[in-house]
Amino acid sequence: MARSSSSSSNTTPQKHEVFISFRSEETRKTFTSHLNGALERVDIITYVDKNLERGDEIPTTLVRAIEEAKLSVIVFSKNYADSKWCLDELVKILERGRTKRQIIVPVFYGVDPSDVRNQRGSYAEAFAKHETNSEDKTKVREWRNALVEAANYSGWDCNDVNRTEFEIVEEITKDVLEKLDRANVSDLDRQIAKMEQLARLQDQFYHSIITVENLKNRNATIQRVRELKMERSIRLLRLTPDMLSYMNQNNDNDDDDYLFPSF
Repeated sequence: MARSSSSSSNTTPQKHEVFISFRSEETRKTFTSHLNGALERVDIITYVDKNLERGDEIPTTLVRAIEEAKLSVIVFSKNYADSKWCLDELVKILERGRTKRQIIVPVFYGVDPSDVRNQRGSYAEAFAKHETNSEDKTKVREWRNALVEAANYSGWDCNDVNRTEFEIVEEITKDVLEKLDRANVSDLDRQIAKMEQLARLQDQFYHSIITVENLKNRNATIQRVRELKMERSIRLLRLTPDMLSYMNQNNDNDDDDYLFPSF
């Protein structure tokens, strides 16, 4: 089942977790397609821009797609820097990354990371054209700085001749999934740790002063920890809305199973 959403000037993209920035002409039918398919197979919803009619500026729908993503994969290919559109995407992605509200995963496909960082080789050629054709020198400098910043993130170098593209794609997919899982449950992990600490204190208090009220308080905290752990498991399972609806219906019918033990 396809779970990627695509760009359109007239529609709002579906809810997604990952935004993929790439040079369409180079990798849309090869590496990016393979990576997107691998992410879909592990139930990660991606946003892939399939709009080939591009103007000078990226549309608001695409900016919103970048802002709503939890993680962005940037596929740096040989001619990525030729595209002003790609460079503007990169700037927006890094803006989100600086607020620590988005994870950034650079992938270097057919290009050396140092060439991206230092704008050498094909990247030097691309910027020679940008410097000549662009009247906005500030924007060109912003693009250069963005490439330096992005290349300094921990990422993936696909130029290892000892590994197949399939192996590399699978490793990137596993890495993305692990990063998303940590991000998706980090708030719950903090809550669970605090509630477990509270439960231990309440247990000590109950054993020093044994009352029904103290027992109720301790049991209520323990029950809350169970609920949070259940929610954590549900997030990691990436259950679909219809499956969650089914679970909620069952929970409504099984409320008696969650009553505090009798004293």
